[in-house]
Amino acid sequence: MGTLRVTDLTVEFVSGGYKVTPFRDLSFVAEDGQLAVLLGPSGCGKTTLLSCLAGLLTPTRGKITFDDLDVTQLRGAALSAYRRRTVGVVFQAFNLIPSLTARANVMVPLRISGVGRTGAGERADQLLRDVDLGERGGHRPGQLSGGQQQRVAIARALAQDPPLVIADEPTAHLDYIQVEGILRLIRQIAAPGRLVVVATHDDRITQLADQVIELVPHAASLQREPVDVELEAGQVLFRQGDPSDLVYVVRSGEVVIYRERADGSEEPLDVVTPGRYFGELGPMMNLPRSASARAVSRAQLVGYSVREFRASMRAASDQHDPLPR
Repeated sequence: MGTLRVTDLTVEFVSGGYKVTPFRDLSFVAEDGQLAVLLGPSGCGKTTLLSCLAGLLTPTRGKITFDDLDVTQLRGAALSAYRRRTVGVVFQAFNLIPSLTARANVMVPLRISGVGRTGAGERADQLLRDVDLGERGGHRPGQLSGGQQQRVAIARALAQDPPLVIADEPTAHLDYIQVEGILRLIRQIAAPGRLVVVATHDDRITQLADQVIELVPHAASLQREPVDVELEAGQVLFRQGDPSDLVYVVRSGEVVIYRERADGSEEPLDVVTPGRYFGELGPMMNLPRSASARAVSRAQLVGYSVREFRASMRAASDQHDPLPR
């Protein structure tokens, strides 16, 4: 029970006239009772993926199933029922209603689902006790610390006892003292009968996780030796949105760097000639490729890990050579 399967998931959207692909052909499986962490820097698609898991965003391609339920095919009343009963969401900015007490905030999803006021109140009281806020139910969000507001948000996400809970950067607005309590609580609610998926760039959470899904693989840090690459004219080296791995230096030939627009056209950014390098920002900052690269003519390149590239740059500088060869 409670198995989440993500298969060949791709999301594409338009931003500023360009086609943006936060992730492409993403696949993983997370089991009931696990704490699964989606790890990656800002902008790598973590929130986008959570929106897909919550049924708030339809992916461009691929499939999401939870047990035997195909989330990507849900529409209308079936989709509303999934959002209401199967998945609970903990938002990054808490999203509590400022005018309502902590107790009333937790009651909201229950009341929307038709639970009577008495039953909703009793459930809210129990959940607030479970998150160590039993004495704070009558306080409004403005009277609570950041950590306490996050606990209320977690209690609200658990209101319908959903088998899937997703949390977006749950420690982002907390100090280190509050973080400890929230991490302990998240670990506690990931138990048989409930799968918890957390998106974060905070690698402290990975120490508690049953599995870590890296949305931007650390291929650059694993690669140690330079790699020789040969491209035929017209051959694509990498595409916009691909994971970043190496920094490339052109030995011979030319490589065009371009952005793909939403209408299918291309915007050339640069033509890289022999002796120059490209593609350094992605692996250095652990971000997806922001543009595509294609050989203009037959080309020979050398691909460096970030560490090897920096070492080559230092060596070239010491020898008064402007670029690594």
